[in-house]
Amino acid sequence: MATAAGLAVGFVIDEWAGDPVRGHPVAGFGRVAGVVERALYRDSRVAGAGLVGVMVGSTAVVAAVAERRASPLGKAGLTAAATWVALGGTSLCRVGDAVADALESDDVAAARALIPSLCGRDPESLDEAGLCRAALESIAENTSDAAVGPLVWGALAGVPGLLGYRAINTLDAMVGYRNERYRSFGWAAARVDDVVNLVPARLAGVLIVAVGGAPRRSVAAWRRDSGAHPSPNAGVVEAGFAGALGVQLGGRTVYPHGVEMRPTLGSGPVPGPADLRAAVALSRRVQRATLLVCTVAALGRPGARAAARRLSRRSVG
Repeated sequence: MATAAGLAVGFVIDEWAGDPVRGHPVAGFGRVAGVVERALYRDSRVAGAGLVGVMVGSTAVVAAVAERRASPLGKAGLTAAATWVALGGTSLCRVGDAVADALESDDVAAARALIPSLCGRDPESLDEAGLCRAALESIAENTSDAAVGPLVWGALAGVPGLLGYRAINTLDAMVGYRNERYRSFGWAAARVDDVVNLVPARLAGVLIVAVGGAPRRSVAAWRRDSGAHPSPNAGVVEAGFAGALGVQLGGRTVYPHGVEMRPTLGSGPVPGPADLRAAVALSRRVQRATLLVCTVAALGRPGARAAARRLSRRSVG
């Protein structure tokens, strides 16, 4: 019950405050991971697995010890704080709205300046349509990575699940690239990130169908298009968003390390600023639906059921 309460409180804090502007714990984790990366770096998968083991293992162990030593009220507070740290859905939606604002004001330069906050694409290579597509695809993918994933792992594994998931996701963002430096070293971070997102991405896909307003289109795009995406998880949510919004995603995608041709997802026109706003609204609905699912799941964990039985026996006695 402490886990369920903590997830709900942390989610509300994130919706109210978003990410801290300075001193974000995830940024601190990234700085430490950067130091460890430089010490461990070799052009090998084994060295990259060492980075994942050290950073994720130490995070999960510290979180588990802190959670075990906390009182029930303290556990709820710790879970709330960890949930706020792990979530990024509100800031994601705020940046999406800001990109739409800039494009509606014909301020392409301002929109380009915001894109690095959402994804790793080269903003100078993007016109208005490309900026919309980049922002919308990032909102879709990160609805799962920055909101659904943390809540799912928080419900399954409490504070270690929340912080361990965020550690994995952060390492993937740092080294999980297919460029010359990280093709081998970043392999472990990318593969572990794929594994821990298998369930969250598919829950996100189901919730997109449920709350997206176009269930048939969403299911059709998911079934038809998601398998062609290079990511086993991003394809699910991006195709679901494309179907729900009635737009087409995918195509030529420019990164600093090179150009990729992404598969077509959905059918319809290329997205515009209005579609980007609709994507932000859909992301918020999916995030809130995830909270409902995960708090119920947390209450169904064995510890919560045992506590409820003890409380019932005391009440009867």
